[in-house]
Amino acid sequence: MTAAAARALDHPARDEIRLESVLHALADPVRLRIVRELAASESELSCSYFVLPITKSTCTHHFRVLRESGVIRQDYRGTAKMNGLRRSDLDALFPGLLDGVLAAAASQDDRVPQGVAD
Repeated sequence: MTAAAARALDHPARDEIRLESVLHALADPVRLRIVRELAASESELSCSYFVLPITKSTCTHHFRVLRESGVIRQDYRGTAKMNGLRRSDLDALFPGLLDGVLAAAASQDDRVPQGVAD
């Protein structure tokens, strides 16, 4: 086994992504924050880019839930784990879902004081 293959992460194929798993992943405020930052970025972001109010092990858990649900793709680039939103897969399977969730989160920011929803 090559070193690259040993570091490959499991991702569901597009046809294996389930709506319940995606909704579960997006229901957590920390995971939604990660998805919002990825959606706003024009490129992949490393795990270390995110400043989250949680421990490193909890952060790892949240990224794993997002990856295993099919919301994000993670790939190693050297020692960095890079994260990208699987927007095309999600849009193909659940048209409008991601845009609707992101718009609802932005609307919530406008009406709920910061820190209340976190």
